[in-house]
Amino acid sequence: MLRRLALRDVVLVRQLELALEPGFTVLTGETGAGKSILVEALQLALGSRADATRVREGAPRAEVSAEFDLPAHLLPWLEEGGFDAAEGTLLLRRTVDAQGRSRAWINGSAATVAQLRELAEHLVDIHGQHAWQGLTRPATVRALLDAQAGVAPARLAERWQAWRAALGVLDQARAARDTLERERERLAWQVGELDKLAPAADEWRELEAEHQRLAHGQALLDAARAALDAVGEGEPAADALLARALGALDDVARYDTEVASIAEVLRSAQAQLQDAAHSLHAYLGHREPDPGRLAELDARLSAWVQLARRHRRSPAELPALLASWKLELQALDAAADLEGLERAAGQAEAAWRTEAKAVSAARARAAPRLAAAVTQVMQTLGMAGGRFEVALLAQDEPQAFGLEAVELRVAGHAGSTPRALAKIASGGELSRLALAVAVTTSRGAGGGEANADRAGAGATHVATLVFDEIDSGVGGTVADSVGALMKQLGRTSQVLAVTHLAQVAACADQHLVVSKAADGGATTSAVRGVAGEARVAEVARMLGGASLSGTAHAQAMLARGERERR
Repeated sequence: MLRRLALRDVVLVRQLELALEPGFTVLTGETGAGKSILVEALQLALGSRADATRVREGAPRAEVSAEFDLPAHLLPWLEEGGFDAAEGTLLLRRTVDAQGRSRAWINGSAATVAQLRELAEHLVDIHGQHAWQGLTRPATVRALLDAQAGVAPARLAERWQAWRAALGVLDQARAARDTLERERERLAWQVGELDKLAPAADEWRELEAEHQRLAHGQALLDAARAALDAVGEGEPAADALLARALGALDDVARYDTEVASIAEVLRSAQAQLQDAAHSLHAYLGHREPDPGRLAELDARLSAWVQLARRHRRSPAELPALLASWKLELQALDAAADLEGLERAAGQAEAAWRTEAKAVSAARARAAPRLAAAVTQVMQTLGMAGGRFEVALLAQDEPQAFGLEAVELRVAGHAGSTPRALAKIASGGELSRLALAVAVTTSRGAGGGEANADRAGAGATHVATLVFDEIDSGVGGTVADSVGALMKQLGRTSQVLAVTHLAQVAACADQHLVVSKAADGGATTSAVRGVAGEARVAEVARMLGGASLSGTAHAQAMLARGERERR
């Protein structure tokens, strides 16, 4: 539930902090005092759109914070987002500066507005005074029924998108069939041409190296023979000269350690010289000119160069080019596989229709339960004998939302035929019907078959319900019923209601009065809790004045409300 709401420099409010209690709380006050500012401020903390008009004139920024009890099911969400949850509370904070820029925090850590909105779905249900307008919009009505039915419209929409995407690919393939076939033939010829060459990844570098060696084979042999002669087989040979130098030094090395060290260096050089001579012998032993292999290499290299020039690539790029063409050819083959694409589109359609039928069945089960629940509430709101219907209308063509549209119908009194809600002319009837629907479908409401069905489908329970002048246009004995309904909801949820009805205010567990006053040349709003005589005076004002009869009526109304709360 909502524990605390704090405002600073919001519209008409300079600074305000409200401590809210469980049960049913009303906010009353003169028209224009700023009652709805509190609801708008709460919506701001819950992620609604922010702009500079929310900032009190002359202030640098507006700030709203809302503190809730932390629902246990939100702990994993907070932990995943890196938000602190140790205190068992949930503090949402939002600021808006004079340029309309906003910032948000959750439990002291920076957050996004989208994260605030996601949390709001689990914390508060807000019903505004124009709630009836939403009941005339097909999408809103469908969402209302789907929430009661436990339907997941996102899953149906995903399968619809998958079906439409598959149809789009199929249509493109059909339209481009001739073009694709020509492109495929061109690619297939190019791939076949390169496949004949079959260029390996590192082959070009290896071919060049081998060709260089064979093309200069005689020069390499001549150089190796000359080197061998100089090292060991010529006259004089380096090996013999080195042996002569060692012999000279060995005779006197024992007389001077420095000479002995020089001799060791020469001995190491002699060993390396002998190794080089051995390697040159081996090289000359297995290297012979190979004109046949050289001709093969010439032909192979020529084929690489010709194909590279034809396709305007370097020879080293041919293997990668062949691989990319093969991938393109595979893609074209897949795109040209009309049977496969038709099969994929059919499977996507079947998946959507299976989901759509399941959604239709859930809606069909929930519609009469919702209709019966709203009809029952209507009887207490001055529409005795009236009837509420939730009609499912089959569509000529499939739609993203399913196989049927949803229409709300109502008969305002006994004996009349239910008509589409959008065709009802009476504003009073529309307001009362919106209130009946709101009370019936509020996610904080406990009990009832429809809500039990939703709970079984995994619907989220919301602990705080806000009604912002939803009882507008209601009066007389109907107002008593509205108060009783609000009080009933307050037994299982926290209910906040902005109201002009004394009958509703008299049923509240907590009564807050919003007032407007001049403060240093500026107009500001303030809120105070009232009880005792102050509350009697406020209820009397709502009844039309502070006369003795009005005061007595207010006292009686509050006494009745107190007895009913017990």
